[in-house]
Amino acid sequence: MLKGLGGLGDMAKMMKSAQELQTKMAQMQEELSNLTVTGESGAGLVKATATAKGELTGLDIDPSIFNGDDKEVVEDLILAAVKDAQTKAAEKAQQEMASLTESMGLPKDIKLPF
Repeated sequence: MLKGLGGLGDMAKMMKSAQELQTKMAQMQEELSNLTVTGESGAGLVKATATAKGELTGLDIDPSIFNGDDKEVVEDLILAAVKDAQTKAAEKAQQEMASLTESMGLPKDIKLPF
């Protein structure tokens, strides 16, 4: 009599899993705001710190590079450090996402959010 309703249990399980994934995604987004990475250029003369979400939070410049004649070099070093920090932030976010999806039994290379 209820033979055709067997799939409803699977649907409820899928909905519960989707809600759990949504909750974990929100938690991960919050964690990414708290994780930091540091990008460097010029053998560490310029360091840029960013959250794993890519927000620049700090810049450290060694005073030895300040020379009026080297303005363009300093600008290039700053840009390189910021780009390095952003790249590391994206990699960290991707690692965290892969860890989350794998823990949920999803393929680690799945792209979320859909």
